[in-house]
Amino acid sequence: MSGPRDSGGDGDGEEVRGVPRIPSPRAAADDLRPEAYRPGPRPVPPETAPGVPADASDASDPAPEGAPGTADGSGPTAGGTPAPPSHAVLKSLLGAWALSACSAEETAAVGLLHTDRDLDLDPLLRFRVLENCLGRRPARIPVPGWADPYDAETARLDALLRDIGDSEWHAPVRLKWFEGERRMSRRTTVAGVIGHLMTVDGIVAGAMGLDDPLGPHAPLLPAARTMAFWDTTALPPTGTIREPWRDQSHDLVRTVSFAGPAAAELSVSYGSFALPLRDALLDRAFECWIHADDIADAVDYPYAPPSGAHLNRMIDLAARLLPAALAERRRAGLAGPPQHLVAAGAPGRSLHLEVEGSGGGSWYIALDSPAAVGSPDKSVAQVALDGVEFCKLVAGHVSPEEAAAGQDGDREAIRDVLFAAAALSRL
Repeated sequence: MSGPRDSGGDGDGEEVRGVPRIPSPRAAADDLRPEAYRPGPRPVPPETAPGVPADASDASDPAPEGAPGTADGSGPTAGGTPAPPSHAVLKSLLGAWALSACSAEETAAVGLLHTDRDLDLDPLLRFRVLENCLGRRPARIPVPGWADPYDAETARLDALLRDIGDSEWHAPVRLKWFEGERRMSRRTTVAGVIGHLMTVDGIVAGAMGLDDPLGPHAPLLPAARTMAFWDTTALPPTGTIREPWRDQSHDLVRTVSFAGPAAAELSVSYGSFALPLRDALLDRAFECWIHADDIADAVDYPYAPPSGAHLNRMIDLAARLLPAALAERRRAGLAGPPQHLVAAGAPGRSLHLEVEGSGGGSWYIALDSPAAVGSPDKSVAQVALDGVEFCKLVAGHVSPEEAAAGQDGDREAIRDVLFAAAALSRL
């Protein structure tokens, strides 16, 4: 097409007396503005306009001022349907689409890129995009490394929750744990699991001076907190629970990011025991993953284990807690008596725990006193398990008898350690 009459310039896009210059044809519209694909008022084709002969239009005449259709290609097409977005415009939307930041219209437009496959977002895509962005340009206030697993697992669970339908919030979920020698379980829903996570995360929030979702006089024991939430909720929780849970997890990550290195050692009391904040958030990351997996099973959703580095730190926390759990079972008469007591900090009789697969490693578990130090030279038994299998044992989802373990050495020590691992689980 030729440009408007009396145009004083020869550059595309130059305006003359308020009328956009119509550019010459080009192979691709790479310089279109984002609004190019958006619908607008539709003109009546000249050949069908009443009282206008079919040959009355002149392509060289300028469009009247204010007429629809502009030099950037954003004008409408004939027939009353929006002009399809250009390939360049669709490509410009991909970043926002990957972060779930597109409007419904923009999401539908992205669907034009490919029509023969499902364009539902991979639940891990948003996390991978953000992780890659932060790797290229770190945040000004970075999340401390010891809080990374909690940040990652809450983000992964949130992606799952965003992807399920309203009815799936009421899908039944059975929570499992161990008490003494018995497996325990409690039936709830997907929404009930998120309420459970939120109330127990509230222990950490309260220790950091943030609002406790149960109020200032809430119990400290995790099970008691969960039951208080379930018992005082007038109606079964629904998908509306996601937002307060996610806001709380964001507040926790934001607070530890600004708190400085000393915050890692802040004591967090669970009523019957306490953990430094760095381990408390690792514990919460572990439970977030385990219950996300419970939810995924309930709604038939694919869900992968944590990254190898994060899984290794979760296993390390469990291994460090095993001597105390074994001593507690011994006091309750559920484990064999100590055989060789040593001074605190001295190497004592040990079990070699070898965890295989992603996140695996070797740990030496002190058998006779939590104050002793595990030592290869004092090893009397060895147990080998897969990393995810060991975590499922620690979560109470696999019983000690069912754990697929390679075993060698003192049978009583092996049994005591496997049952102590299951005893780390709780509602």
